[in-house]
Amino acid sequence: MPPFGPICRDQLIAWLRRLGFDGTFAGGKHEFMICDRLRVRIPNPYRGDVGRDRLARILRQAGISHEEWESL
Repeated sequence: MPPFGPICRDQLIAWLRRLGFDGTFAGGKHEFMICDRLRVRIPNPYRGDVGRDRLARILRQAGISHEEWESL
């Protein structure tokens, strides 16, 4: 179960795949993942983890609550 907090990009992608998202696909400036008709932008690889604020924005785009994320 991933805690709601900083997470590395690769782990974020792996957990989103468990939730049914496909990808990553190349986009304009960012890669993205798709689940049905929903498209979620994934941050570019860089040093460090994806922080709490950015994770919250990604989960909001994906329609996933904090509780649902932590119950995986």
